[in-house]
Amino acid sequence: MIVTIDGPAGSGKSSTAKKVAEQVGWHYLDSGALYRTWTLLYVMGGMDLALFEEVVDVHDITLSVDKHGTEPLLNGEKVGDSIREQRISEHVSTVSTLQAVRDKVNAEMRRIVQKHNFVADGRDLGSVVFPDALLKIYMVADLDERAKRRFAEMEKKGIPASLQEIKDNLAARDATDSERAIAPLTKPEGAIEIDTTQLSFAEQVSRISSEIQQKLS
Repeated sequence: MIVTIDGPAGSGKSSTAKKVAEQVGWHYLDSGALYRTWTLLYVMGGMDLALFEEVVDVHDITLSVDKHGTEPLLNGEKVGDSIREQRISEHVSTVSTLQAVRDKVNAEMRRIVQKHNFVADGRDLGSVVFPDALLKIYMVADLDERAKRRFAEMEKKGIPASLQEIKDNLAARDATDSERAIAPLTKPEGAIEIDTTQLSFAEQVSRISSEIQQKLS
């Protein structure tokens, strides 16, 4: 089974999904980590987008699963926090528009969901990848709040960041994600929308965990 949490960048999906998964005893699936790993490969290659799309099939990005959740592997190697750097954030929405990349990411997620129960976060999980999910959540928050959260997250990890750059990047990603021709960001049919701007982290987790328990009862 799978529960999907979709929404714009910085809305709190990842941290919330991870904690919810812990509370209900499921695994956490970070779809964004897959897209960020493909973006890392693109940035390291230094090639233009069209050429990169042609070599996607040559590479293998998978997810390893353990009791703590999932971890992306680039051609069998761990990538660590390098995928969270600002240089990756600046390109991830562009790389995510490539059909070849989306096909690989979606296939990998569908593969591992056959073996485990997951709480997953992303942009189009409930609308495209898992339309029959047990529960679909759509999380939103205003831009300023999302930028502050992302800045605090990066500071905590010791990753250099500028609040204004993060805000500008999130605004650009909102536009790219919502306007792209392939799987644009949209509220999934049947999803419960939760505005987290004024909610504490604990309140977000409690609300979604309760919704899951209701579905399972």
